[in-house]
Amino acid sequence: MSATWNERFASWAQAPSQTETNRIDNAIAAIKNALAADPKVASVTKVFVQGSYRNRVNVRQDSDVDIGVLYTGNLFGTDYPPGKTAADFNLIGAEYGYSDFKNDIEKALVSRFGRVAVTRGDKAFDIHENTYRVDADVVPLIVHRRYAVDGSYICGTELRPDNGGRIINWPERLYDTHIWPRQHYENGNTKNNDTRRAYRGVVRIVKKLRNIMDEENVAEAKPIKGFNIECLAWNTPNTCFAHATWYEDVSAVLSHLSYNLSSMVLCEEWGEVSELKYLLKGDDTKRKQFKAFVDGARGYIGSA
Repeated sequence: MSATWNERFASWAQAPSQTETNRIDNAIAAIKNALAADPKVASVTKVFVQGSYRNRVNVRQDSDVDIGVLYTGNLFGTDYPPGKTAADFNLIGAEYGYSDFKNDIEKALVSRFGRVAVTRGDKAFDIHENTYRVDADVVPLIVHRRYAVDGSYICGTELRPDNGGRIINWPERLYDTHIWPRQHYENGNTKNNDTRRAYRGVVRIVKKLRNIMDEENVAEAKPIKGFNIECLAWNTPNTCFAHATWYEDVSAVLSHLSYNLSSMVLCEEWGEVSELKYLLKGDDTKRKQFKAFVDGARGYIGSA
């Protein structure tokens, strides 16, 4: 059984085909050109690729692309130390708000692709695929500042859904300055190099496995996202990626996760790949979901 699975895993570990990659690159180029063509948007944005394609863990036939559009003007999301407010750091409000920025992004995209090809969602714009490009999500973002008591801060990104709230992420060191620390992309690169490229291969394999389980209506797979799988693999020791076969690597990773997800005490300090956010601290529901998926995956491939 393990030999059969290993043959499958060897295929799943590979990046998408060149044809798929070309369609992804075409989508990226088209969106960058659309935004660059609008003078108002182009002058205050930094466009970058994020998500599974940027982190090189996208799987075949599951290759839409996420494109971040970062506002570079005087508008920030902030987190302050307990007891501190904007006044303590001499910050003032901006007249141009997040909703204004998102509206301007929408105008630029519709101008280029047409209304029928652009759907405004709660968090992002969906640019529909065609024969030339894959489906793409365009995400308006602002700089997020995490302040320390002494007034220093580090930067990530912040998304504000139309329905309210905010989502803070740490995708990549977007600028070569100390206020932009190493984040998800850089840490993933390091782990992949340290494991002789096995880390990203295992992530792709488990993502593909999760997709197949979901297609077969395995309930434990339903709530699990590709990002969750990437973070779980990140919290697995590099020794688990050092075996002779993909099947052994995947089995070792799932075994480590199964044991450590059995109790919040064992995994509450786990971080996302950026190591700037906790993965599941205090969220026992999420821990149980992760545990159920991992155990289901082990049973599915016969490694339990």
